[in-house]
Amino acid sequence: MSMAEKARVAVLISGRGSNMAALIYAARATDCPYKIVLVSGDKPDAPGLALAESEGVRVVRFPSPTVATKTQFFNDLNRVLREASAEYVVLAGFMRIVPDAFVAAWHGRMLNIHPSLLPNYRGLHTHSAALDAGDAHAGCTVHLVTAELDGGPILAQTKVAILPGDTVASLEERVRIAEHQLLPRALAAYVSRERDPE
Repeated sequence: MSMAEKARVAVLISGRGSNMAALIYAARATDCPYKIVLVSGDKPDAPGLALAESEGVRVVRFPSPTVATKTQFFNDLNRVLREASAEYVVLAGFMRIVPDAFVAAWHGRMLNIHPSLLPNYRGLHTHSAALDAGDAHAGCTVHLVTAELDGGPILAQTKVAILPGDTVASLEERVRIAEHQLLPRALAAYVSRERDPE
């Protein structure tokens, strides 16, 4: 497939961007149905932005939004996404509640990776919640973003066994490996399905 036919994906991050990196590297496969056209986020000094730049991906930095500038931030973000002709947006460790207007603007085209087996443990502190509950498995979920926090349609999940003696840190590390496998695959399946005339 030619680069012109590939779906144009933007990635939003807040931190080191390991899931973003997984997408960038997956996109280098000739048969990958998407390409990463832009990386941005809510922290101009996020390590992941420097990584994306080093890998030759376009980065746009914005000042961290405050309560007063949050609406402007999301308006500016939407503008640069449109200017980059992004067709899909992936939230890869983007630690902001996305306002309803932004969600509506990208309806059916914004995906999120969440470190639990949704609908279990929406929001934060998912690993400690799974450990505290005595669950046999934790895991991760890729879902479409809707106005309901971590409540959109589930596209894919991977289970991760909880081992005896697991801590939040040790569980988080294994779940992150699963995330790096799941997100590129789920995104590829979704954009292929969206673009398939059948």
